[in-house]
Amino acid sequence: MIEQSDRKFILAFRLLMAWTFLYAASHQVLNPKFSAVAFLSHTKTFHDVYAVIAVPAFDPALTFLVSYGHLLIGLSLLVGFMVRVSGIAGILLLMTYWTAHMDWPFIENQNNLIIDYHIVYSAVLLFLVAKGAGHVWGLDAWASNLPLFQKNRFLRALVS
Repeated sequence: MIEQSDRKFILAFRLLMAWTFLYAASHQVLNPKFSAVAFLSHTKTFHDVYAVIAVPAFDPALTFLVSYGHLLIGLSLLVGFMVRVSGIAGILLLMTYWTAHMDWPFIENQNNLIIDYHIVYSAVLLFLVAKGAGHVWGLDAWASNLPLFQKNRFLRALVS
């Protein structure tokens, strides 16, 4: 059983991470000039890895996925629904950014040696997934009691 004070921290971390993803989404979804390919074309350490997808032909699809991925992750964390899925997706997205910002051993600039906020945010999301954060004042607790989710193993795994 999760202590009451732990529940407050879990909720606080979930809402803080929701804000982080929703704020990022606002700059991408509402900015017609945002391009995921433009961002990935400036990578250094992993340039050869990202060069495969950082081509103009992939730009519309990749930009859509990144922009609306941020939005869906943020909304999921905000309402506490499918936090397991959004947390894992958020970690994958953050690790992509971490490697994309890397100029080994620095991340973004000379002030971040290997570890930066992408790693910290990923650790917070991993904590939220491990603690079942959607069950702490979130919709995962409600959804897990619905017959649809109880009868289907796949759906039940998404909210457990």
